[in-house]
Amino acid sequence: MALKHIGRFKDNGRKVAVVFRTLPDDPDSALVVQTENLGDAEHDVLINMLESNTGQTADELADAMQRTPLGDGSIMLANFHVNGKLTKVKTSDIEMTPDTQTTISLDELNKVIAEQKGVSVADLAVGGTSVEEVGSVSGPATTVPSGEAAATVNAAKEQPLSDEDLAKNMRADADRMFKEAERLRKEAEDLSPSKKAKSSAKA
Repeated sequence: MALKHIGRFKDNGRKVAVVFRTLPDDPDSALVVQTENLGDAEHDVLINMLESNTGQTADELADAMQRTPLGDGSIMLANFHVNGKLTKVKTSDIEMTPDTQTTISLDELNKVIAEQKGVSVADLAVGGTSVEEVGSVSGPATTVPSGEAAATVNAAKEQPLSDEDLAKNMRADADRMFKEAERLRKEAEDLSPSKKAKSSAKA
């Protein structure tokens, strides 16, 4: 099975997950996570997410990381950024390994993707990235800009987030998760009303 976002350093073969294939104002650099530097729990969450539909449909892995909580409840992308687990590297130093038989240099892959989109490599990072979100079970997928992911990579180039910024991000994540939980509960009730709802209806 071919997997997106997986690669390794050309010189030593160490595995990486490519968070951003290219960076704003720096098209020859990428942001990666060195998987061997993660704790077991973090590594398992990252790999499970990467292999999931969410990870494989994300244009940039950062989109999926922005939506994935770790075991302590923190959001993966912000957590890895704050704890120094995102590494800036040259795209020419990384080769992508979608399967055991295939390798392609990340800088070459960026050129291919840019040609397919009809833009330059420098334009690939412009305007953030996108994630596939399904509005309903039967509805079509829509592409939604991920400004949060783009903001995080810009912050990574400048300075660590302040406690106030982190708190603000956590509140926004909590609000989003709460709304998502409410939507899922409503869908669950529509599919199969709970016992409490049934007894209320009888009364």
